[in-house]
Order: sequence, then C-alpha cells, then structure tokens
Amino acid sequence: MLAFIRKLADRLIALSATIGALGLIFVMLVILVDVVGRAFGSPMYGSQDVITMSMTVVVFGAMVLCDRQGGHISVDLFERSYPDWMNRVIDIVSALLGAIIFVMIAYAVNESAKLSTMLNLSTNLLRLPKVWFQNGVSVFALLTALGMLLRAVELSLSGRDVRKGDAA
Repeated sequence: MLAFIRKLADRLIALSATIGALGLIFVMLVILVDVVGRAFGSPMYGSQDVITMSMTVVVFGAMVLCDRQGGHISVDLFERSYPDWMNRVIDIVSALLGAIIFVMIAYAVNESAKLSTMLNLSTNLLRLPKVWFQNGVSVFALLTALGMLLRAVELSLSGRDVRKGDAA
C-alpha cells in the first residue's frame, strides 16, 4: 500500500514540477519579449504583473520536488556524531515540522485568498485576479506538506529516506 501511495505521490510531484517548469519558461519568454520590446521603445504592457504572479507558480510548483530530492537547507554539523536511530528521529521530526509549516502557509494564503475574493483584488495593470494565484500557492503548499508527511511515514515504518535514493 505504501508503495502505491509513493508512486501516486511521485506522479503528483512530477506534475507539480512540470507546472513550475512551464511557469519558468513562460516567465523567460515574457522577459525576452519585454526586453526586446524595450529595445524598440515599446515594452510589453503588464509584464511586471505577469512575471510577479507567474513566479508564485515557479517557486511553489517546484517546492515539493525540492523536498523530494532533499534540496531544502539542512545543517548536519552533528549528524556524524549521532547514532543512526537519532538521525532518523531528527529526520522524522523535521519532516513533520515541515509539513506543519506548509499547512500553515496554505491556510494563511487561503485566508488571504478569501479576502482577495471579497475585495476583488487584482494586479495593477492587467487586472489579473490575485485569488487564482493564491489558490495555486495553497494547493502547491498542501502538496508539499503531504510529500513531507509521506516522507515522515516512510521513515517511521521502513527507515528508508526517499531523498537519499534508497527507497524501494
């Protein structure tokens, strides 16, 4: 059952990372068009709005992949001096704390999205509704939290850390 959940999670992680990568490509194209347009005296109207909102997709879309591959910052000054079981406990607690933090981020952004809906908030020039991007950040943050929770469960039950490539 855990293997099936991991396979499903890995597919969701790949989808999230793909969305983030497409967002990055989109941002690069917008910047290219804007820079070329500026060279000819006609910058792209609303490029700052598009870039700012698209960066939320880039950052939070890739966040779960960053966790999956062990890309988050970690301080391992004492790791070699601790026994393996203590390092595993620290990894489990870290994953659980990370999951809690990302759930809190999702909750805070979701509350902000409610305000954006109520006040009809949008970007300055193009009037893109901010709630679309806030909902996206909430979904990506929840996906990251679920990935961290799954990592904590896997470490607890099997002792395997998917970040180190020793998962089945």
